[in-house]
Amino acid sequence: MTYPFVISPMLVQDFESEDELIERCKEWNLLSTTATRVKTYLYKRQGLTLPCEIVGYVDPQTVVIQFENKQQHCIHPAYLKEMQTAAFGSRAGTVSEAAKTEESGNDPEEAVAEGGAADAVDSAAGPEDSGDEEATPSMAVSSRAEEAVAIVAGEPPEAPKKKPAKSPKKAALVLPEEKLQMTAVVKEFTTVPNHFSDNDDEVIIYEGVAVEGHDLAIDEIWSSHSATLKKLELAVGDTVSFEAKVVAKKLTQHPVKYKINNPSKMKKVE
Repeated sequence: MTYPFVISPMLVQDFESEDELIERCKEWNLLSTTATRVKTYLYKRQGLTLPCEIVGYVDPQTVVIQFENKQQHCIHPAYLKEMQTAAFGSRAGTVSEAAKTEESGNDPEEAVAEGGAADAVDSAAGPEDSGDEEATPSMAVSSRAEEAVAIVAGEPPEAPKKKPAKSPKKAALVLPEEKLQMTAVVKEFTTVPNHFSDNDDEVIIYEGVAVEGHDLAIDEIWSSHSATLKKLELAVGDTVSFEAKVVAKKLTQHPVKYKINNPSKMKKVE
């Protein structure tokens, strides 16, 4: 048995997994926020109660359901949710569409179009139109009528916009606890504010950092420009070797994340 009211989708967006289906149903308020599995829904129309399942969507406001006879039908999620209430089935029915089709002698394609339009009109009908105070159709279903007509007329639905994929976060660098044998190139001499002194702190920023025996992704590093280091009379571009412990401490006002602590045996490398 086929149903003449069905609005067949021209293009169905499939779910990549059951998890995506569950998340979509939660967004459409067709599942509770704590649900962990999909469920079977009931499609109610003019005395019929048909079990169906959600198999895809056309756009964010048009769900594709499938009946037991494998026919697929487009419906607004808010209207489908309304059908799950007991009050929905109490509305008085009208003459069946099948009878109207036979009496009018319409072409089958016209019957599908008329059935879809009637379906959309039913979804938008309010309590005053039906005479049933318990029926509370969603205000959002008013847009479904236009969407249903557009689908029947052959207008392609607008594809949903995909959210840009988030770039994966970089794993935190694991720094050895012991002192390391290192070489680096002097990149810059600068100063940073010291809130506990009237004078700024003098620092050195190094680049081209290499750590012996370790593969550490450290592009730049910094240290205090102490009196001991000043004796070396370092200049920008000098390569130095030393032993030191590396700690994660960002240099104020500079994008340098790591610091040299307690450097020793520092010397220029010719």
